[in-house]
Amino acid sequence: MNDLSSVRWFHTIDLGAAGVTPGADNSPQRLTRMRFPSDLRGRSVLDVGAWDGFYSFEAERRGADRVLATDSFAWDGRNWSDKRGFEMAHRILGSKVESKLIDPLELSPEALGGTFDVVMMLGVLYHMKHPMLALERVASVTRGMLILETEVDNMLVPWPSLAFYPSTELAGDPSNWFGPNAAAVVGMLRAVGFSRVETVWRSSFARRIARATKMRVQGGHPFLRGLGRDRMTWHAYK
Repeated sequence: MNDLSSVRWFHTIDLGAAGVTPGADNSPQRLTRMRFPSDLRGRSVLDVGAWDGFYSFEAERRGADRVLATDSFAWDGRNWSDKRGFEMAHRILGSKVESKLIDPLELSPEALGGTFDVVMMLGVLYHMKHPMLALERVASVTRGMLILETEVDNMLVPWPSLAFYPSTELAGDPSNWFGPNAAAVVGMLRAVGFSRVETVWRSSFARRIARATKMRVQGGHPFLRGLGRDRMTWHAYK
């Protein structure tokens, strides 16, 4: 019933006596990068694109009054993942995190039963065919802070710009559509109603050089193309 090997995990979740999920992502390592709030007591939290639920369960562990985990792509069973990981972790942890199958473009206060103090949108934006609309919908359910983490591209372009991936240009994955640069992300967040946007994590230039070199050697990607890509995290406030 709790056979962790029966699930293709993405998140690495400590399930206590049941063990640690063999996720492809070192999820705990990302908490410091994103400056995840250490105390969420008295606050409500929405996780957009929750997948296996690591960040939803972490918000609950840190005292959030209400946590709602939402997803569509990773839960609907049409892709290589489904909701079994979330459900297994939820059961083992004895969690009270709520869940709802809903597309990010369908988010609204009416659909979710209100707005949230803290909203997380982690590793989702570059999967959106309509990134501006997605941010508008996320902004509509955020009454406090948004934590946004995403792939960025065109970082060598000094003005707001988005790279378009019509096929499998990003990580060989056809579900990836756009890689905005940092200026575009900040501009879009302000355009949808966030009054203050703070960059909380980006790679060092040396790390970007190492990544670009690896992409060049292993995948034949142009060095400057790789140098223009990164992962970044922002906090945006209403």
